[in-house]
Amino acid sequence: MVCGEGRAAEQGLVGAGRRHLLLPRPALADHPTMSLTGPTTGSGACECQGGDSQHAILYSLLSRSRGPSPHTHCLCARHRTVCLRAPQQTCVAAAGVLAKTVAFLQYLPSFALLPPGDQRLLLVNSWAPLFLLGLAQDAVTIEVTEMPAPSMLKKILLEERSPEPQTPQATLAGVYRLQCCLHTFWSLDLSPKEYAYLKGAILFNPDTPGLQSASHVESLHREAKQVLQEALALHHPVDQGCFARILLVASTLKSIPPALLSSLFFHPMFGDADITRLILDMLLLT
Repeated sequence: MVCGEGRAAEQGLVGAGRRHLLLPRPALADHPTMSLTGPTTGSGACECQGGDSQHAILYSLLSRSRGPSPHTHCLCARHRTVCLRAPQQTCVAAAGVLAKTVAFLQYLPSFALLPPGDQRLLLVNSWAPLFLLGLAQDAVTIEVTEMPAPSMLKKILLEERSPEPQTPQATLAGVYRLQCCLHTFWSLDLSPKEYAYLKGAILFNPDTPGLQSASHVESLHREAKQVLQEALALHHPVDQGCFARILLVASTLKSIPPALLSSLFFHPMFGDADITRLILDMLLLT
């Protein structure tokens, strides 16, 4: 299990001191059913679609008279949308992490010497994991709160006149996965050099589709992993499984969708701007 905090993390108490992502306890206390590992129906659907749910009965009655709807309603806690409690402070910190990520790419000669097309492909494939590593390295503190939602009856009756948001909204479950991922990296206590080598191993992904110089990228990937392993051997000489454990944890970075990062950290500051396009512009790769 990558995140070992269990129920404590789910209740918003992860880590200690400055190294914790906080899901506000008042929001959870006000909703005793707000559990990210709550029960599901036998078909795998979320609990808000159960036949004994009063909301599901109300929705079925009202929806029947209106015909089928293209939208799917989910009322369970894990799919409730959240936003940053202190967006100005957190978004500034996130923008700083993004700027450092771009600087890392700008001053990496092995990346700059690749064909521009390969640079773009690698960047599109890896900017989100690299940004997450930056959040972990800078120990950015994040606090979210549940977004106010209209009543069930109002949401159903006004559905056809309510435009869908252009940017997918962050959910409690998504933030919880992000919380687990970052807290696990904090527990690894990596040095700045180890973070840099791990970023290189993630950036130079030879499995990225469409690469012109895939063999060269693969050699860069192996080289980054080799220097990471050597650095870990010096930093953790007794822990023989440290390298394998870090690679395993790094593989979970892909489980955090870029859309979640854009919605949570950048939408309050940049609106619906394409973050990938923004990074490409900053690197003059457009």
